[in-house]
Amino acid sequence: MKYGKVKNIKKELLSDNWYSLNKVTFEYQREDGAWETQVREAYDRGNGAVILLYNKEKGTVILTRQFRMPTYLNGNEDGMMVEACAGILEKGNAEQTIIMEVEEETGYKITEVEKVFESYMSPGSVTEVLYFFIGQYKENMKVSDGGGAEDETENIEVLEMTFQKALQMMSSGEIKDAKTIMLLQYAQINRLFD
Repeated sequence: MKYGKVKNIKKELLSDNWYSLNKVTFEYQREDGAWETQVREAYDRGNGAVILLYNKEKGTVILTRQFRMPTYLNGNEDGMMVEACAGILEKGNAEQTIIMEVEEETGYKITEVEKVFESYMSPGSVTEVLYFFIGQYKENMKVSDGGGAEDETENIEVLEMTFQKALQMMSSGEIKDAKTIMLLQYAQINRLFD
Protein backbone atom coordinates (compact mmCIF):
# COMPACT_ATOMS: atom_id res chain seq x y z
CA MET A 1 0.00 0.00 0.00
CA LYS A 2 1.35 3.42 -0.97
CA TYR A 3 -0.91 5.27 1.45
CA GLY A 4 0.43 8.33 3.24
CA LYS A 5 3.48 9.42 1.27
CA VAL A 6 4.24 13.15 1.18
CA LYS A 7 6.46 15.15 -1.21
CA ASN A 8 7.16 18.69 -2.40
CA ILE A 9 6.52 20.37 0.93
CA LYS A 10 6.50 24.18 0.70
CA LYS A 11 6.13 26.35 3.82
CA GLU A 12 5.07 29.99 3.87
CA LEU A 13 5.34 31.91 7.14
CA LEU A 14 2.03 33.67 7.82
CA SER A 15 2.84 34.96 11.31
CA ASP A 16 5.57 34.77 13.92
CA ASN A 17 3.99 37.30 16.24
CA TRP A 18 3.76 34.98 19.28
CA TYR A 19 4.71 31.58 17.87
CA SER A 20 4.87 30.48 14.21
CA LEU A 21 1.93 29.99 11.88
CA ASN A 22 2.83 28.43 8.52
CA LYS A 23 0.82 27.74 5.39
CA VAL A 24 2.01 24.35 4.14
CA THR A 25 1.41 23.20 0.56
CA PHE A 26 2.33 19.60 -0.26
CA GLU A 27 1.53 16.62 -2.40
CA TYR A 28 -0.07 13.64 -0.66
CA GLN A 29 -0.38 10.16 -2.15
CA ARG A 30 -3.85 8.73 -1.64
CA GLU A 31 -4.64 5.08 -1.00
CA ASP A 32 -5.46 4.55 -4.70
CA GLY A 33 -1.92 5.74 -5.58
CA ALA A 34 -2.97 9.11 -7.03
CA TRP A 35 -1.19 12.26 -5.87
CA GLU A 36 -3.16 15.31 -4.79
CA THR A 37 -2.08 18.78 -3.72
CA GLN A 38 -3.21 19.79 -0.24
CA VAL A 39 -2.91 23.04 1.70
CA ARG A 40 -2.96 23.25 5.50
CA GLU A 41 -2.01 25.72 8.21
CA ALA A 42 0.20 24.54 11.07
CA TYR A 43 0.74 26.45 14.30
CA ASP A 44 4.10 25.75 15.96
CA ARG A 45 4.23 26.80 19.59
CA GLY A 46 6.86 24.24 20.58
CA ASN A 47 6.30 21.16 22.70
CA GLY A 48 5.06 21.22 26.27
CA ALA A 49 4.79 19.35 29.54
CA VAL A 50 1.98 18.95 32.06
CA ILE A 51 1.79 17.36 35.51
CA LEU A 52 -0.81 16.16 37.96
CA LEU A 53 0.51 16.99 41.43
CA TYR A 54 -1.04 14.71 44.01
CA ASN A 55 -0.79 13.95 47.70
CA LYS A 56 -1.82 10.36 48.29
CA GLU A 57 -2.06 10.67 52.08
CA LYS A 58 -4.37 13.70 51.96
CA GLY A 59 -6.24 12.52 48.85
CA THR A 60 -5.65 15.89 47.18
CA VAL A 61 -4.41 17.36 43.91
CA ILE A 62 -2.98 20.76 43.01
CA LEU A 63 -4.56 22.49 40.01
CA THR A 64 -4.41 26.08 38.76
CA ARG A 65 -6.94 28.63 37.58
CA GLN A 66 -6.06 31.28 35.02
CA PHE A 67 -7.55 33.38 32.23
CA ARG A 68 -7.35 31.88 28.72
CA MET A 69 -8.30 34.32 25.95
CA PRO A 70 -9.00 31.67 23.25
CA THR A 71 -11.63 30.06 25.50
CA TYR A 72 -13.17 33.48 26.17
CA LEU A 73 -13.42 34.09 22.41
CA ASN A 74 -15.15 30.72 22.04
CA GLY A 75 -17.89 31.13 24.62
CA ASN A 76 -16.20 30.60 28.01
CA GLU A 77 -18.05 33.38 29.83
CA ASP A 78 -15.25 34.58 32.13
CA GLY A 79 -12.32 32.98 30.26
CA MET A 80 -11.11 31.22 33.41
CA MET A 81 -9.83 27.65 33.14
CA VAL A 82 -8.98 25.11 35.84
CA GLU A 83 -5.93 23.19 34.67
CA ALA A 84 -3.07 20.98 35.68
CA CYS A 85 0.27 22.81 35.92
CA ALA A 86 1.87 23.01 32.47
CA GLY A 87 4.36 24.89 30.32
CA ILE A 88 6.19 25.09 27.02
CA LEU A 89 9.52 23.24 26.98
CA GLU A 90 12.28 25.68 27.72
CA LYS A 91 15.62 25.00 29.36
CA GLY A 92 16.43 21.36 28.82
CA ASN A 93 14.05 18.47 28.56
CA ALA A 94 10.41 17.91 29.49
CA GLU A 95 11.24 16.65 32.99
CA GLN A 96 13.40 19.69 33.83
CA THR A 97 10.78 22.03 32.38
CA ILE A 98 7.89 20.60 34.38
CA ILE A 99 9.84 20.70 37.65
CA MET A 100 10.61 24.38 36.97
CA GLU A 101 6.98 25.12 36.00
CA VAL A 102 5.66 23.47 39.18
CA GLU A 103 7.73 25.82 41.34
CA GLU A 104 6.84 28.92 39.27
CA GLU A 105 3.11 28.20 39.06
CA THR A 106 2.30 26.40 42.32
CA GLY A 107 5.15 27.26 44.70
CA TYR A 108 6.02 23.61 45.34
CA LYS A 109 9.63 22.50 44.86
CA ILE A 110 9.50 18.89 43.74
CA THR A 111 12.42 16.76 42.59
CA GLU A 112 10.81 13.56 41.31
CA VAL A 113 8.29 13.17 38.51
CA GLU A 114 7.11 10.20 36.47
CA LYS A 115 6.34 10.45 32.77
CA VAL A 116 3.14 8.54 32.03
CA PHE A 117 2.52 9.23 28.31
CA GLU A 118 2.75 11.82 25.54
CA SER A 119 0.15 13.11 23.10
CA TYR A 120 -0.45 15.38 20.12
CA MET A 121 -3.12 17.69 21.51
CA SER A 122 -4.66 19.09 18.33
CA PRO A 123 -2.98 17.28 15.41
CA GLY A 124 -5.13 18.89 12.72
CA SER A 125 -3.55 22.31 13.23
CA VAL A 126 -0.98 22.41 16.04
CA THR A 127 2.45 20.72 15.95
CA GLU A 128 2.78 20.45 19.75
CA VAL A 129 3.54 17.18 21.52
CA LEU A 130 2.62 17.33 25.22
CA TYR A 131 4.53 15.20 27.75
CA PHE A 132 2.34 14.07 30.66
CA PHE A 133 3.74 13.59 34.17
CA ILE A 134 2.53 12.77 37.65
CA GLY A 135 4.33 13.82 40.80
CA GLN A 136 3.73 13.65 44.52
CA TYR A 137 3.84 16.75 46.67
CA LYS A 138 4.03 17.19 50.44
CA GLU A 139 3.33 20.29 52.55
CA ASN A 140 7.04 20.75 53.39
CA MET A 141 7.80 21.18 49.66
CA LYS A 142 5.98 24.55 49.56
CA VAL A 143 8.62 27.26 49.03
CA SER A 144 6.52 30.17 47.69
CA ASP A 145 2.99 31.24 46.82
CA GLY A 146 3.48 30.36 43.14
CA GLY A 147 1.30 32.29 40.72
CA GLY A 148 3.53 32.12 37.65
CA ALA A 149 6.54 33.95 36.32
CA GLU A 150 6.21 37.75 36.51
CA ASP A 151 7.78 38.25 33.07
CA GLU A 152 5.22 35.89 31.45
CA THR A 153 2.10 37.93 32.42
CA GLU A 154 0.67 34.93 34.24
CA ASN A 155 -1.89 35.48 36.99
CA ILE A 156 -2.29 31.98 38.31
CA GLU A 157 -4.42 30.98 41.27
CA VAL A 158 -3.25 27.78 42.99
CA LEU A 159 -6.04 25.37 43.91
CA GLU A 160 -5.72 22.43 46.28
CA MET A 161 -8.73 20.12 46.31
CA THR A 162 -9.62 16.53 46.94
CA PHE A 163 -9.23 14.18 44.02
CA GLN A 164 -12.96 13.41 44.29
CA LYS A 165 -13.79 17.14 43.99
CA ALA A 166 -11.62 17.36 40.85
CA LEU A 167 -13.47 14.38 39.34
CA GLN A 168 -16.81 16.05 40.18
CA MET A 169 -15.64 19.28 38.53
CA MET A 170 -14.68 17.29 35.44
CA SER A 171 -18.13 15.65 35.34
CA SER A 172 -19.96 18.94 35.87
CA GLY A 173 -17.97 20.76 33.18
CA GLU A 174 -16.15 23.06 35.60
CA ILE A 175 -12.95 21.43 34.32
CA LYS A 176 -12.94 21.50 30.51
CA ASP A 177 -9.20 21.42 29.83
CA ALA A 178 -8.23 18.30 27.84
CA LYS A 179 -4.79 17.77 29.37
CA THR A 180 -6.23 18.02 32.88
CA ILE A 181 -9.07 15.63 32.09
CA MET A 182 -6.57 13.15 30.64
CA LEU A 183 -4.43 13.24 33.79
CA LEU A 184 -7.41 12.98 36.15
CA GLN A 185 -8.67 9.98 34.18
CA TYR A 186 -5.16 8.46 34.24
CA ALA A 187 -5.14 8.84 38.03
CA GLN A 188 -8.58 7.26 38.30
CA ILE A 189 -7.83 4.33 35.96
CA ASN A 190 -4.48 3.63 37.59
CA ARG A 191 -5.86 4.04 41.14
CA LEU A 192 -3.25 6.56 42.27
CA PHE A 193 -5.19 7.20 45.48
CA ASP A 194 -5.82 3.55 46.48
